[in-house]
Amino acid sequence: MSALLTSLDLHGLHLPNRTAMAPLTRCRAGDGDVPQAISAVYYAQRASAGLIVTEATNISPKSCAFEKAPGIYSETQVRGWRHITDEVHAAGGRIFMQLWHCGRVGADAILEGQQPLSPSAVNDDLDALQVWGLMANGRYARIAATPSRAMTLDEIEDTVADYGKAASNAMKAGCDGVEIHAANGYLPHQFLSPTINRRNDKYGGSLQGRLQFLREVIEAVLVHVDPKRVGVRISPFAAYNNTRDPHPEETYAAVAEMLATYGVGYLHLADTNAWAGAPDMQRILEIVRPRYSGVLIGNGGMSPPDAEKLVWDGSLDMVAFGRPFLANPDLPARIGQGGPYNEPRPVGWYGGSAEGYTDYPALQAA
Repeated sequence: MSALLTSLDLHGLHLPNRTAMAPLTRCRAGDGDVPQAISAVYYAQRASAGLIVTEATNISPKSCAFEKAPGIYSETQVRGWRHITDEVHAAGGRIFMQLWHCGRVGADAILEGQQPLSPSAVNDDLDALQVWGLMANGRYARIAATPSRAMTLDEIEDTVADYGKAASNAMKAGCDGVEIHAANGYLPHQFLSPTINRRNDKYGGSLQGRLQFLREVIEAVLVHVDPKRVGVRISPFAAYNNTRDPHPEETYAAVAEMLATYGVGYLHLADTNAWAGAPDMQRILEIVRPRYSGVLIGNGGMSPPDAEKLVWDGSLDMVAFGRPFLANPDLPARIGQGGPYNEPRPVGWYGGSAEGYTDYPALQAA
């Protein structure tokens, strides 16, 4: 049997296999960023994953890098997500919600005229930031980022509280846990980088100061969620959204030690540069493994055979697949028999309706 198809005990939550569905931004929310009924079909189709991590979900209307991404800050959003989690559970699945604040990665056009918020208003690289919007013709396109402004202390405090409320709402919506998105150049990642975080108050300066925001976010989430049901996604070497940490080994050694102290259930290691042909997974593991003994989930352009090796030798406990799960709703079954695999089609990746979303055939149909 494939190592990917063996079960895993996630601190009391039984996972029938070690294939996670990676968070995949799909941008199909309706008015008020409420997830729609078609998303319940999409997630339930993929309920055979050992664990589903939802698409990145905004904790606040002040967070948006992708227009029509869903939120988890209103009661109508909670009800929309409840329909999704009910369908996933009815299909035998398990689902964690990824909590997202984009920080400086945003545009006033999709933030109701507001400037994006950031640790220190570093705006020398706006052309490197990935912001996407829905065009009048119905197509999804990259748009220009708006210069951000530095958060006040009150705004930082409010944002930390937003994480706590979002975690509470996710559990009300029926999620099995939450994942804090601290990767890919979004707000927690921005606070960790001395290039982007140039504050001289308690949230900046020293490494411990730069850790403070993530520390407070974790504590706010743990008020509402058992630490064993909390994951944190990190990407120490990511070039995506240009966070530019000059000393990632030092930063993420401290992050791993801090997360171990809080006893969070898993770390989700995003090897973002692997998509550009420059994988960093071994470097990430060298930082994290000696300092964190919980479950490690790896992600980043891995094929099932590559993932199999990393789970078999104990480097990773689980692998999160993105595009393979996008195109193959029953991916574990396909891994079990060595394929065949549907190829992902670029149509419908962002925005739209069923095409490229819920119309990929299952193995039995194929």
